[in-house]
Amino acid sequence: MVSVEEATSIILSHTFTPSIEKIALTNAFGTILAQSIEADRDFPPFDRVSMDGIAINFDAYQKGTRSFAISGVQPAGKPQSTVTGLLECFEVMTGAMLPQGTDTVVRYEDLEIKNRIADITVNEVERGQNIHFKGMDAKEKDTLVSPGLKISPAEVALLAAVGKSQVAVYASPMIAIISTGDELVDVDDKPLTHQIRRSNSYALQSALKELGLTSTQFHVTDQKEILQHSLSEILAQYELILLSGGVSKGKFDFVPAVLESLGIKKLFHGVNQKPGKPFWFGESDKHTVFALPGNPVSTYMCFYRFIKPWIQKSYGIDHSFPQAILAENFSFKPHLTYFLQVKVKNESGKLCAYPKAGGGSGDFANLKEVDGFLELPAAQQNFKANEVYSFIPFRSLL
Repeated sequence: MVSVEEATSIILSHTFTPSIEKIALTNAFGTILAQSIEADRDFPPFDRVSMDGIAINFDAYQKGTRSFAISGVQPAGKPQSTVTGLLECFEVMTGAMLPQGTDTVVRYEDLEIKNRIADITVNEVERGQNIHFKGMDAKEKDTLVSPGLKISPAEVALLAAVGKSQVAVYASPMIAIISTGDELVDVDDKPLTHQIRRSNSYALQSALKELGLTSTQFHVTDQKEILQHSLSEILAQYELILLSGGVSKGKFDFVPAVLESLGIKKLFHGVNQKPGKPFWFGESDKHTVFALPGNPVSTYMCFYRFIKPWIQKSYGIDHSFPQAILAENFSFKPHLTYFLQVKVKNESGKLCAYPKAGGGSGDFANLKEVDGFLELPAAQQNFKANEVYSFIPFRSLL
């Protein structure tokens, strides 16, 4: 059995190199960027008017001029006009090029316009106001976005702005999610008194989807020969395997032995933690395999504590955990790293974690009450309020 720290080190030293594919910009949302994006020109590409109003030369205002003759209009989307006299101005629209010969924009709300004369009605005007100057946001060839970023609507807009109709992203590996157990039936089936519906595989699939990854679900019964045959076929098609169940020491827990018989080298089996103690991890030249305990909370915790950071590191994404303050005293006697279910609250800018331990690793209904797990070290048994520990979130804190 290994410690949580040892398990983490082993897993993160066996990351994979994702392949790269080019996809249409319209399909890029939620994927992981695999290329640097540079500005193809200055941003903005010209001195851009940021308020509807008039464009003037500030030198005239500074010399006491408050009334300007309107000599034209500069709409957005039209070539740059020119103002020739200090006592003249152009009406300008938001997004328009700033007319040559001007350097300041006074908004309509601060004007009185009659007979093509614009009178400034405010006492304070500053040179350069209401102008988004050329190159203010980025210069041509500046790196705007680096690889490893999950593409949000903001990045989609940025990619469109630099003309990327096609974008290089990291492809999802071929992922199989395998649930095991004779007691499990599908979500559409009506379980008998001795059965339950499968839920772990759906949770894992959703968690992967949140990372921009696609996966396929399988279910295998607790019969060694069937498990051997099914896993052999799945390994022939998939690279990343997530199993749920069949990894403990029961008479029907065949998963570890079958995996090793199929050429998957065990890197560890058993982690000094609760929940998730029977966790198994291994690999071959072509595969990475995580075999998780079947209890729902164990499966859930192991994914967010170990598998998600492994995926993030493989894609070059920050995989560190935030810190949270334990809000109440808590005790846990066994010398195991304990992942305490907690509800977190932002209190005066500090993340405070309130224990909601639930009914154990099988009580997945309790997960709806919490936001993540607080990692309490094995070296302690009594944990005091105001102590700070790593927080493993599985829910957005917005």
